[in-house]
Amino acid sequence: MKRIALYPGSFDPMTFGHLDILEQSLSLADEVIVAIGIHPGKEPLFSFEDRVAMIDEACNEAFGDVEAKRIRCISFTGLVIEAAKEYGSKILVRGLRDSTDLNYEMQMAGMNGTLAPEVKTVFLPSSPPMRPITATLVRQIAKMGGDYAPFVPKCVVGRLQARFS
Repeated sequence: MKRIALYPGSFDPMTFGHLDILEQSLSLADEVIVAIGIHPGKEPLFSFEDRVAMIDEACNEAFGDVEAKRIRCISFTGLVIEAAKEYGSKILVRGLRDSTDLNYEMQMAGMNGTLAPEVKTVFLPSSPPMRPITATLVRQIAKMGGDYAPFVPKCVVGRLQARFS
């Protein structure tokens, strides 16, 4: 049976922190689905299509063609656990940077476990150099004219430059 992991988030934009968790996820599953949350009340910096393109480019660059083919992107609008069930995932991947993340994610894992006990949440710790990176901070640095290049893949640098130039 194919092991499918679902890695949900906004990925707005893709960061090296996301790639770190994706790389770890590839060791756990045959296929990793990057589930991009679409929230009607939120206006993302990048469209869904732009985020998919950045993820695809970054994964091809970071992992090579063979491993990158094990990753695909989808969008979801409802509960993440419903997306996991819809796509046949029994593994819900969540990255942890620090104890604040752990406290929040434990609550979510408990709720999701009640709603869908067959889907298991797996926590993956961020590698130490990746722990301070968040897409929110990258967006703030970009908006204020700072150097965000150390935190994002090259394909994202170009898109951020185009957005804020």
